[in-house]
Amino acid sequence: MAFTHALIPVAIAVAALSAPVLHAKTFKWSSASDIPTLDVHSQNNALGNGVHAAVYDSLVYYNSKTFKPEPQLASSWKNLSPTQVRFTLRSGVKFSDGSALVAEDVVYSLMRAMTKTSNYAVYAQGIDKVVKVDDNTIDIILKGPNPVLLNQLTELRIMSKAWAEKNKSVEPKDIKTPEESYAHRNAMGTGPYMVKEWQPDQRLVMVKNPHHWGKDESNVTEIIYTPIKQEATRAAALLSGEVDFVLDPSPQDLGRLRQSGNLKVVDGIENRTIFFGMDQFRDELPGSNVKGKNPLKDQRVRKALYQSIDSASLNRVTMRGLAQATGALVAPQVNGWTEAVHKRHPYDPEAAKKLLADAGYPSGFEVDFACPNNRYINDEEICQAVTAMWARVGVKAKLRTLPLVTYFPMIQRFEASIYMLGWGVPTFDALYSLQSLTRSVGSGGDGNYNVGRYSNPKMDQIVDRVKTETDIPVRDRLLTEALQLQNDDVSHIPLHNQIIPWAMKKNIEVVHRADNRLDWRLIKVN
Repeated sequence: MAFTHALIPVAIAVAALSAPVLHAKTFKWSSASDIPTLDVHSQNNALGNGVHAAVYDSLVYYNSKTFKPEPQLASSWKNLSPTQVRFTLRSGVKFSDGSALVAEDVVYSLMRAMTKTSNYAVYAQGIDKVVKVDDNTIDIILKGPNPVLLNQLTELRIMSKAWAEKNKSVEPKDIKTPEESYAHRNAMGTGPYMVKEWQPDQRLVMVKNPHHWGKDESNVTEIIYTPIKQEATRAAALLSGEVDFVLDPSPQDLGRLRQSGNLKVVDGIENRTIFFGMDQFRDELPGSNVKGKNPLKDQRVRKALYQSIDSASLNRVTMRGLAQATGALVAPQVNGWTEAVHKRHPYDPEAAKKLLADAGYPSGFEVDFACPNNRYINDEEICQAVTAMWARVGVKAKLRTLPLVTYFPMIQRFEASIYMLGWGVPTFDALYSLQSLTRSVGSGGDGNYNVGRYSNPKMDQIVDRVKTETDIPVRDRLLTEALQLQNDDVSHIPLHNQIIPWAMKKNIEVVHRADNRLDWRLIKVN
């Protein structure tokens, strides 16, 4: 990827600031869960990241129609060498309190994302350090060439260093602990909106940032987000007009939503894969009837669990067709995906029983099974269905479901034997998934969501090479090789890629995105 871009005329931004907003509107939306935090470097969660992008900007951000990185806080950039990229900052940018954005804020924010309590080090992978050149220029110094640096930077949002210091939020909140910082419940950025009020699990209110630098096509001056866990209640809120937009309508409600004369539904495949992970680290699983060893360390057991899942039935009955069955850890839009890695191990309960018997578990075993109940489309229902499928081959999964805000810290503390996870790919490159999910747990984002602690030296070798490989055909081949190794090892059990419908009133204009997030700059309420 070439790190060059033409400067966007400042006059456009100035004109946008001075132009009056006609027919100001409120946009009311909902989904099943609340955001986990307002701290932009704490919990790497897609719903939260999408909301953060309303309040905080990054150096570059995706164009919602082309999905190519384009200037945001950086007006231009260029390679000084294969390991040094210079970014010129946009002039005249202010935070919502009126203070000016300067190079120190960018240096601080990118380094903050790399600290121990941050969940965002995976986006900073390959960065050695960030240095100020002058008030409007910074250099990113790389450990080696990084062909996806710009894609990674789309998720690294910029904070005010002075604000963080003043409010004792210099380091990100540790999402694995209950302790809170000021930045967890408060926000102050350069984005198009600013937070007026956040009552966790009740509502989040954002209003226009009067100091925003950017051109804004939206006529929305107030955004109200209401998390509604119950699917039927969410649908009823949309049908009654209580909300304008639902990010995650349930499959069972889609029929009547599509038939409503006042609503419309827009569909698209998300670049998110839903899968199960398994504890392959502990020598004995808590709560299991198998003592002295861990069945999930045996590849035959993992494959048995995989082959006893009837994905066709899940798609037909549980997902109502809103799923694309897959054997890969990434969706088709992601670089490294091929038809070969997409192919699943066949559903075969008898083969699964034989694998279990060969592994020494002819009668199966008991195991802890944890799932979220308000994060993914029909997440709890999927896990209930799979629990029944596993029971048919003798595996007694003891299912427990938790809300998003407690589920993710729990699995990151390694407290689940089998767990559900959905992994979107903001970089649209398989390195992001492989480094996070299959690389041995280490520093710099390595294995940051490998909470089953799978480890294979060959996988680590491939992932580490991909980080700096610039020969694109070679790099693509390595990504596919790593995805195939995941299939062969059954490090995880892929289920499906989500198909995401967005349901809304007919007077709402949005651009549907494969990363399942709204572009706040483009929303219109007509």
